[in-house]
Amino acid sequence: MNLRQIEVFRATMLAGSTTDAARLLHVSQPGISRMISHIELQLGVQLFERGKGRLRPTPEAHALHAEIEQVYHGVKRIEARAQALRHGGGQTLKVLASPSLLLEVVPRTIATLAADYPEAKIYVESQLVRDMTRLLSTGEADVGISTLPVDHAPLLAKDIGGWTLSCVFLKGHHFEQQASVSLSEIWKEHLIAFSADTPQGRFLAQSSAQAARGTRPQIEVRSGQLACALVAAGGGIAIVDSLTARAWPGDQLSFRPIKRAPAYRVHAIRNPNFPGSAIEQEFVERIRKHLGTHSTARAATLTK
Repeated sequence: MNLRQIEVFRATMLAGSTTDAARLLHVSQPGISRMISHIELQLGVQLFERGKGRLRPTPEAHALHAEIEQVYHGVKRIEARAQALRHGGGQTLKVLASPSLLLEVVPRTIATLAADYPEAKIYVESQLVRDMTRLLSTGEADVGISTLPVDHAPLLAKDIGGWTLSCVFLKGHHFEQQASVSLSEIWKEHLIAFSADTPQGRFLAQSSAQAARGTRPQIEVRSGQLACALVAAGGGIAIVDSLTARAWPGDQLSFRPIKRAPAYRVHAIRNPNFPGSAIEQEFVERIRKHLGTHSTARAATLTK
């Protein structure tokens, strides 16, 4: 019996007549009758006794129906499982991300992903690159989104966006009147510095000659979020990543791009020894699109 024959036979058993079976399947009654006769001829077994417009199933029909019901309910379970997978059922996603991505880009992406995959379990952690590589290498996390490059076998990195450096200051600062600021202007201000091994620290070190003519920074940090908090508290101005500058909550701070600041890349990092799930691939694609929107918004700011 093929699937269509099984469907017609089951409908006839449930309905009790070819007329009602035809109504269930939205087909003609003669078509149902011909199909039942063909099934009986093919099997060499009488499945129904005809009389007074009704069909009486034979013992053979009841035996066949019991087997078909098991198959039918198995198919329904498969359909339900497939539907659950489409909504994340049974799937987990563990995401590691650089701190600057956790103010806006990753949270917004996770929120929309959770809404579209309501049955999935999603874990998110803030990690520095050294810990990110360790957790991905051992399979303790599925994907990492890093603002710094990673060169660690066997991990693979995919370029999904970019960022640069911005100058952050209190609202009302005279930098607000400018489209961008230069390092020479920044060094004349009370600057909150970054450790030498950070992108901001390396960028500032390249202008050490200008630093010699300016005020030496009194405060040094390693986090863009901490730098912004210090600026908001009146501690000076700071050079932070553009992701943090744009996403910083509240209305105390303004920011401007820095002239000739280097461009950096955002990478999606995963371990190829562990197959990626559909929800992981969707997450990375949404991050990529979000970063593209961020870059477009930044370009619009630069042209104002």
